[in-house]
Amino acid sequence: MSPPMEDELAFAAIKASLDHAGPGEKVLLNSADYYGSDPQTANVELASRFFEQNPDYVDKALLCIKVSTPLRGAQNPQRQPDSSPENIRKSVANIQRILGNHKSLDIFEPARLDHNHTVEEVVTTLKQLQNEGILKYIGLSEVAPIATVEMEVSPWTYDENIREVIAAAGELGVTVLAYSPIGRGFLTGNITPETLDANSVMRRFPRFSDEAMVENKKIVDIISALAQKKGISNAQLCIAWVSSLGDHVVPLPGSTNVSRTVENFAANKIVFTPAEKKEIDQAVMSFQAVGDRYPTAHMAYLNQ
Repeated sequence: MSPPMEDELAFAAIKASLDHAGPGEKVLLNSADYYGSDPQTANVELASRFFEQNPDYVDKALLCIKVSTPLRGAQNPQRQPDSSPENIRKSVANIQRILGNHKSLDIFEPARLDHNHTVEEVVTTLKQLQNEGILKYIGLSEVAPIATVEMEVSPWTYDENIREVIAAAGELGVTVLAYSPIGRGFLTGNITPETLDANSVMRRFPRFSDEAMVENKKIVDIISALAQKKGISNAQLCIAWVSSLGDHVVPLPGSTNVSRTVENFAANKIVFTPAEKKEIDQAVMSFQAVGDRYPTAHMAYLNQ
């Protein structure tokens, strides 16, 4: 597990992102109450500190926060999703407590489907919270679209079900928040069996086993060649390609430093010729990644 970033570095990366918001525009900041280990809510707490210290940036951000499970503990050692009305309300209240008066909760997403509660039951609870003025927008992650649907999309994660959701979302006017467009950094070519830290959390993901990474390097080599021909970075090619899937598809690349954030945003200006787009599409469609993108226990809660 990587150590937490210092606020100074994290804040600089956030500012570099929000500075791209033009007049009347907002930049989406994606967080979750489980993006942390000690405490589990560390990422939300970081966001709260940022907006407390930088109030001029509040109106530039559209803050989306997901929740997957009750806070880690003895009552839920396996971290099973809990989308009961009680837990959703408890989660929202906890997020509001952390954010305080520094920033409102714009979009709230249950991150995974709880098999003990129907989608209809979950949405009813979310709608009640929206009617109470607690939530501005409702989103679901890896489940089905409402205002937004968040799902993993990248050149090595573009299965048939993902294509179907993107198409359906386009027909319904729903925004797709495409996380990990660079394949958690693997598609940059900088992550290999030799360079990936032995204690990295990604080591838990089958797709990041040494054997899988060796096989998956095939798509990295293709992306590297196409990016070099275009005169852009691998990351920019991946982000621009995800954007090309539709005006309703918004890439969500992660970044921990200013230079990478600026590089990622520059991808917004990249346009592929029809021939370039066709070449990338053919490469993506002909490639099948080796290894599941999440540990086995987590896969049951995806693509429902």
